[in-house]
Amino acid sequence: MQASVKFRNPSSCLVWLGAVLMFSVFSLPARAALGGNLNSVEQDKIQMKATVQVRQSDAYAVHEIKAPHGTVVREYVSPAGRVFGIAWQGPFMPDMHQVLGSYLPQYSAALQEEHSKRPGRHPLNINQPGLVIETSGHMRAYYGRVFVPELVPQAVNAGEIR
Repeated sequence: MQASVKFRNPSSCLVWLGAVLMFSVFSLPARAALGGNLNSVEQDKIQMKATVQVRQSDAYAVHEIKAPHGTVVREYVSPAGRVFGIAWQGPFMPDMHQVLGSYLPQYSAALQEEHSKRPGRHPLNINQPGLVIETSGHMRAYYGRVFVPELVPQAVNAGEIR
């Protein structure tokens, strides 16, 4: 049995296409992000078309993701398997939607507030309860870090996220 849909006018076709696109966007696999689990690191590797090297310490693991265009993203994963910090450096900023995940609205609000106080380009330092973001750089040389203080393991100094 084959299903077919007939549209009487072009606007109903657009409505149908919009519904299909919306469904497909909301059904995409979750990307790696701050607060995500260890499986999310693999999603970042795929999304960035990158290679990954893992360095293990007693307190955490660092998954260093190197993109073909030169940007390096380091994801800090606790022994419990959660991403508690992310740092980056390279010629391009990482996709902040991908990096921040569910923390993106908090970041966006803080960024808007910061720009209303100090318009223009300058290093960004947001230190809020539940989120710390530090970014800087210039064209072709960006760096930064983001972490959730509550997720950083007790034996780890936040200065190690770099």
